[in-house]
This record gives sequence, structure tokens and C-alpha cells, in this order.
Amino acid sequence: MVEPLTHIVRKAGDTETKLPKVAVLRWGHRVRDKRLTAHVALTARALGVSKFILADVKDEKVKKTVEKVTEKWGGAFHFKMGENWRQIVKDWKTTNGIVVHLTAYGENIQTSNVLQRIKSTGKDLLVIVGCQKVPSAFFSKTVSDFNVAIGNQPHSECSSLAIFLDRFFEGRELSKEFERAKVTLIPQVRGKKMVEV
Repeated sequence: MVEPLTHIVRKAGDTETKLPKVAVLRWGHRVRDKRLTAHVALTARALGVSKFILADVKDEKVKKTVEKVTEKWGGAFHFKMGENWRQIVKDWKTTNGIVVHLTAYGENIQTSNVLQRIKSTGKDLLVIVGCQKVPSAFFSKTVSDFNVAIGNQPHSECSSLAIFLDRFFEGRELSKEFERAKVTLIPQVRGKKMVEV
């Protein structure tokens, strides 16, 4: 069952508009990819995602790393693992959400209108981020409603996710406040300043 997620809220004057919820499904985690998977999860958390799912495998070390960051830096971020990717996709679509598969073979986010079409659905997003060669089923309509490329050159899945989220949220995620944070950074021209909250 898909759990409720929190939204990034856009404020327009005194009114608030809730944006679609976004969750990330990480597929293909390998032992050599532990650090990269943790970075994908932390990128998702920092850029407005409320739920991260490590599909088909369990990695307690990665989970602990991400939960430790969330506990210290705040925010509502749920980390799930070990669930079957097909069931996750099925449950997501059952709740009227859409699935976006990030792949270098997809529609280019810059040269097509794919982002506008995704936004026009008004639906919550499950973003699939692969690691190794993904099953061909990921490209099919039964799994992915949209196959999106952040450029059509080889690159990191972490960079794909970051660029996609930034464009989807139009930069609003960069000023998001994280509730229950124990520490916060104070922006500086030079030097470093971190305070306990």
C-alpha cells in the first residue's frame, strides 16, 4: 500500500497551492553501488521527495545512513526497501499516480514537451531511477507513463534525478524548510556556519 506523502507548497500571496507528491523507486542496487544509492536517496530527500524505495533488495547500511541524515537535518522522508518493483508500480498506478522512468533513451527534457505533459496530468509521480541495465518492461506503457531523458548521453542517475526534480519543482525545492531539523546551515559568502536548532 502506498503511504501518504507530504507536498512542497507553493505560496502565492496568502493562498497555498499543493504540488503533486513525488516518490523515487531505485532499481538495480548492487554491492558496488551502495554509496551511489545513498547519494540518490539523499538527493531525492534534499530536492523535495518524500519517499524513497529501494526495490527488490535490502541494504540496512544505506537505510541507516539516510535515516541518520533525516533525523539530524529534518523533514518527512520515508525510506522503504525490499519491496517488489512490479507491486510498487501496480500500487502506485492503482492510487491514480503516474510513473516516470529516467533513462538516456527517453524523450529529451529540453527538446520535447515531456515535462509539460507530465505536469499537465496533475498526478503524483513515482520516479524510477535505474542503476544497471533495466528490464525492457520499464520502457513499456504498462510500467512507465513517461520515459524521460536528461540529455541523451551517458551520465549518472544521481544527476538525472537532480535535474529532473529541479525542473519539475521549478526551483521551489531549494528553499524548502525541513521540519524537526536539529541543525541548519546559514548561507555565507565565505566560511561555514552551522547552528543547532
